[in-house]
Amino acid sequence: MSALTAIHETEGLDRYLDEIEQRLLEAVRRHPGLAATVGEEALAAGGKRLRPLLVFLAAPPEREPPWAVGVSVELVHMATLVHDDLIDRAGYRRGHASAWARFGPEAARAAGDYLFARAFAELAATGDERAVAVLASACLSLARGEALQRAQTHDPETSVESYLERCALKTGKLFEAACVLGAGERATPALARFGLALGIAFQIADDILDCTGETIDTGKIAGTDLREGTPTLPLLLAAREDPVVHRALAGGSLDGALVRVAATGALDRARAVALEYAERARRCLNGELHSDELEALTYAVVERRT
Repeated sequence: MSALTAIHETEGLDRYLDEIEQRLLEAVRRHPGLAATVGEEALAAGGKRLRPLLVFLAAPPEREPPWAVGVSVELVHMATLVHDDLIDRAGYRRGHASAWARFGPEAARAAGDYLFARAFAELAATGDERAVAVLASACLSLARGEALQRAQTHDPETSVESYLERCALKTGKLFEAACVLGAGERATPALARFGLALGIAFQIADDILDCTGETIDTGKIAGTDLREGTPTLPLLLAAREDPVVHRALAGGSLDGALVRVAATGALDRARAVALEYAERARRCLNGELHSDELEALTYAVVERRT
């Protein structure tokens, strides 16, 4: 049994995620129009729903499940995907035409903005000002991470430290927010650190998949990061050793470069870093109710193939 399958045996989790799906749909449909239509297409493309999953596993069990929090963090994530595809001119997302490719850049931009707005509307309706502040801080980190990625594009001299900072901002901070928002007033610094480390491990694993994954599994065309000049950990490690990869990442010819990434051993070294961050996340766990499930998640994010 896979780690993710074991997690889904957690009592009440599948019911929670089913309810999240329904509430996501209701939230996106709240204001009919083109932005809502594009947002609904993004929702229909599916996803792992890892952020709502973290919300559930971090939440106190004796209380009503934090529906609004789960919906809000996933809407923010969806918004970033729509905007990222627009910025990167990515034609596909999870095996389907991306929002901008199907509806045009203006509609995709509006849809991403709409999803962000719906996320905060759902959370603000709870009256929890602290929760709104936490999510707003995470969104600021997302924006900073995107700006950092733009600055690093086609720069094979990007340091590993700068790459990891980008991972923390673009991915880790929303994982952290999911944990903190799920736990509410019971949130601890250790739980926040768990979410941040887990998010970084997840992003490194995602970047490795971009170099190795089959399109049928990942829904993405392998080598997207290299073609777009996004300096990910496996590409940076490979560029240090192979001039062909270095030139490709800098914007030169891509011929044979992706194969040479694997030949340098960079994928295994990048995976070792992902495993290190997963271990860091495990060390942050300190008696949380769902510690076993949270621990299993640290294995699931680095073992995945999609």
